[in-house]
Amino acid sequence: MVRNKILFAAVIPLLCGLLCTPVSLDAAPKVKTGLEVLVENEFYTLEGKRVGLVTNPTGVDSQLRSTIDILHESNKVKLVALFAPEHGVRGDIYAGAKVESGRDEKTGLPVHSLYGATRKPTPEMLEGIDVMIYDIQDVGTRSYTFISTLGLVMRACAEKGIEVMVLDRPNPLGGIKMEGPCVKDGYHSFISQYKIPYIYGLTVGELAALINEEGLNRGQKGNEAPLKCKLCVVPMEGWERWMRFNDTGLPWVPSSPNIPYAESALCYPAAGLCGEMYNYLNIGIGYTLPFATFAEEWVDADKLKERLDSYKVPGISWRPVHYKPTSGRLAGKLIHGVQYYFTDYEKAPVSLTQFYVMQAVFELWGREPFSSNEKRLATFDKVCGTDCVRKQFSKAMKVEEMRQIWEADIKDFRELARKYFIY
Repeated sequence: MVRNKILFAAVIPLLCGLLCTPVSLDAAPKVKTGLEVLVENEFYTLEGKRVGLVTNPTGVDSQLRSTIDILHESNKVKLVALFAPEHGVRGDIYAGAKVESGRDEKTGLPVHSLYGATRKPTPEMLEGIDVMIYDIQDVGTRSYTFISTLGLVMRACAEKGIEVMVLDRPNPLGGIKMEGPCVKDGYHSFISQYKIPYIYGLTVGELAALINEEGLNRGQKGNEAPLKCKLCVVPMEGWERWMRFNDTGLPWVPSSPNIPYAESALCYPAAGLCGEMYNYLNIGIGYTLPFATFAEEWVDADKLKERLDSYKVPGISWRPVHYKPTSGRLAGKLIHGVQYYFTDYEKAPVSLTQFYVMQAVFELWGREPFSSNEKRLATFDKVCGTDCVRKQFSKAMKVEEMRQIWEADIKDFRELARKYFIY
């Protein structure tokens, strides 16, 4: 039955080396995205409705056809407007840069910016829209802004009585790993909008249902009354919780300039927090290994590797690296450090990787990230979702003395999240 292909969030049951891996578009992928399920079901529930679309270049089917084009060309869908998150609808805007409203050159459709003057759709933007579709490939880490855009879209649509349809896509980190503290009061922001862990282990459809049903949609700063929209999740077919992105057979489209490969998404939560502390360690940004290295001019690569090896961190191996970034503050300078590899991703404390590096750097050279980066402390704390991590870690610069804070919320969140598992 067609109706069984679409799950409504209100009634979702309890269901229990960095190289670009080539994907052959000739081979049938193991997983069908929510987009492809919607197409197979001939756009059921969309006929006769005016549709808005929140998407970016990652919104494609398994043959790399854009969601924009698929909906625009269908005689069963009346696509009337596009909504642009960070980086823009076509992905031509660099991280953090303002996205302008305008018109899409290919379709002529109006494009409303959600990363410029406003990050929440205005009532004027939503005028005449019956259903808002969200189709973006996420990376599975809380600080990535697309899921924040999703929540603000859901709030705006709730205010106007507009249905939201989420076309589900894989969590590239899988659906098992959960790490890091949930966001504490006073630390909500566009990079930490919900009380969920740093690595949250849900697909975007599952997450949308959770924040909708659990009252977590409280605005960008987390201080507004929760709002609940009419939510429809179009699930994938074939995805299982153990799968990381390369297990799906789907082609990876860069979700932002510094996430060029699916493997980059695995590394993002392992190094991104460290990268927030400017002038401390290069994490491969400005080079060919974004989020995969830790290096500086003054580092002795062999000593750093030796110290990290001595920690015997499960599921992680290290190798010395030497390279010259092509852009950024260290452009053209030879820097030294380590590249890390996940030898067992499920066993690895992924998000603590960067803290082990910070510990080793402090032990070897007495350098810690916080005292020389006071202007960045607020951002670091917001990404962590609390200041307790920084304050506890900085006391002795020992991971084990901070680990309890990092892991304290996971058991309770995992129990909550299970209620919204679709797969």
